[in-house]
Amino acid sequence: MKILFLSRYQNIVNRGAEVFVSELAKRLSLKHEVKILPDQDSGSYDVVIPMNGGMQVVKASLGRIFKRYKLVVSGQAGIGRTSIINLMAAPDIFVALTDYMAKWASRWAWKSKIVKIPNGVDLSKFNSDGDKLNLGLEKPIILCVGALTWYKHHERIIEAMRYLDKGSLLIVGEGEQKKYLEEKGKRILGDRFKIQSFDYADMPPVYRSCDLFTLPSWDREAFGIVYLEAMASGLPVVAPNDLSRREIIGDAGIFVDTSDPEVYAKEINEGMKKNWKDLPRNQAEKFSWDKIAKDYEKIILI
Repeated sequence: MKILFLSRYQNIVNRGAEVFVSELAKRLSLKHEVKILPDQDSGSYDVVIPMNGGMQVVKASLGRIFKRYKLVVSGQAGIGRTSIINLMAAPDIFVALTDYMAKWASRWAWKSKIVKIPNGVDLSKFNSDGDKLNLGLEKPIILCVGALTWYKHHERIIEAMRYLDKGSLLIVGEGEQKKYLEEKGKRILGDRFKIQSFDYADMPPVYRSCDLFTLPSWDREAFGIVYLEAMASGLPVVAPNDLSRREIIGDAGIFVDTSDPEVYAKEINEGMKKNWKDLPRNQAEKFSWDKIAKDYEKIILI
């Protein structure tokens, strides 16, 4: 089959959507002809998967009038206006990333078939074996990975860390809130705090060098591949208490109201004391990209 991914920011940024395209395209290309383009070209395809939502999906939907292809939309935009527009464009298949998203999408889908396929993780890349880094921070190190933008709520973990007597916070990411978060982190935590950025290919040893993972992002987060990468690397997780995160993290983490810094800090402390054994890795193994690619192949071949 000929499969086209429309991904405007591929190889420019490495958000969850771009990781999704890269990992899925790599596996589907073993059996099919796969292209990744920023916008639709004049070629003929069997399946088109637009990644940038809104008007890109609407245009791809209209393109079916002239070219017969299956339109598949993955719910990487999360729950909200963009996904509503995507559903109103009536793709042949809307892929919900969680059960919670599937239930929500059913309210807006009028012609689309809704299937649930989660995001995944490269289990050979993200693991607890291999090199570690000297991050220059006091142990234990709490890791938070995500774009430095308001809805990731990095400020909540900074505020919570003030209630911990030991340990440091490493935030990995880039974004418009970098200066604000750096100033806040240094003011509250001093030398127990850093913001750094790494190429995506260099992230495995970063995870291995830390002791616990958290990301206090809002409840409209589409999925959070970083949770899987952390668990695959053997890290327990402290996460917001919502249905999506409970589905993704399972027994490999603790769920908390991240808006309360003292409660958040208490659960981080509990997470560092508990012996998690192989629970994080075992949970991550449920989300192998190899399995997920096969699930996508099934729906596009129907």
